[in-house]
Amino acid sequence: GARGTGKSSLIHGLLNRYAAAGLRLLEVDKEALAALPEIAELVRDQPYRFIVVCDDLSFESDDPSYKALKSVLEGSVFKASENILIYATSNRRHLLPEYMDENLSTRHVDGELHHGEAVEEKISLSDRFGIWLSFHSFRQDAYLDVVAHWLARIGSDHGLEISLDDEARAQALQWALARGARNGRIAQYFARDWVGRILLDERSD
Repeated sequence: GARGTGKSSLIHGLLNRYAAAGLRLLEVDKEALAALPEIAELVRDQPYRFIVVCDDLSFESDDPSYKALKSVLEGSVFKASENILIYATSNRRHLLPEYMDENLSTRHVDGELHHGEAVEEKISLSDRFGIWLSFHSFRQDAYLDVVAHWLARIGSDHGLEISLDDEARAQALQWALARGARNGRIAQYFARDWVGRILLDERSD
């Protein structure tokens, strides 16, 4: 999904919610994904449930490591581990870059689309993740709701009651426009900046 929309926060929220019930997170880099069978073997007999998290996962077109990940996800060793799941976040739907010329080989046969080999190869990796959750950029009203939330929360941390008035609303929209997106991260950063400016003004008075 789109950047800054809460993909990683959602996963860490699961830990906050279910840690007492035995949930644990294991964060691994892309380079360590080939070691997933060894990780699964180490935690197999542990009295916990594990989520292996690879944050911001993506591969370049000439990166051979995605084939290793495909093999691991289909491997019998990993399938036998009932207390471990893999979660990956990515800004790319199929984890790999997609190029216009690859779609030129797509054929229309009897009302069905048949992708070329290059596209099929890329889709085959993301298909190995059984569940997809899509995260989209915020609508303007949703973005402003999040801004209002962070203004109130950050303001209260400093003993201030700050609401989303007309001036803050206009500045929040300008902030998002300058950064080319509306999402939770941008809303939070704007709120931090706005509250900081208010605090500086109070100290200078």
